[in-house]
Amino acid sequence: MVLLELVLILPRRIEEKLREEAERTGASIEEVALDALYRGMSEEVDPAEKTELYARLSERYLKDAEEFLTKGDYAQASEKLWGAASLMVKAVAASRGISISSHGELFSYVRRLGEETGNPELRRLFSVASTLHQNFYENWLSGDVVKEYAEDVKQLIGELRKLVHQ
Repeated sequence: MVLLELVLILPRRIEEKLREEAERTGASIEEVALDALYRGMSEEVDPAEKTELYARLSERYLKDAEEFLTKGDYAQASEKLWGAASLMVKAVAASRGISISSHGELFSYVRRLGEETGNPELRRLFSVASTLHQNFYENWLSGDVVKEYAEDVKQLIGELRKLVHQ
């Protein structure tokens, strides 16, 4: 299976609608756009494709976070780290045929994964990622803390990767 990565230039109105829907649902803009594309083409969403999309987006967001950390833009790095973590949770869920569509469902699913695997550390690490999400809006964490939390998010993503297709 090959997924095409492309850049779309959209009218501002459509871009704003995508952003609003992403913020409302806690999804990434790419997720919202892909869901709309599937619906518009009357296509069924393939869980394997969704799993791969989430995992690839997670990796891209993690790379973007590293670039923002290097530049000292800790608010943007925080949001990319949150996105990387939440998308990897969604990748695990999608690989098991489960769809997650809210922040609450993310937290519940991570709790369930922690219980299922006997690894309660998943919950703590995901809470760190959530703190980074809050930091994007409030920008109150120091750069050193964001860098430290970035390591926690990398640890979380590594643990979650092991659970994809399990």
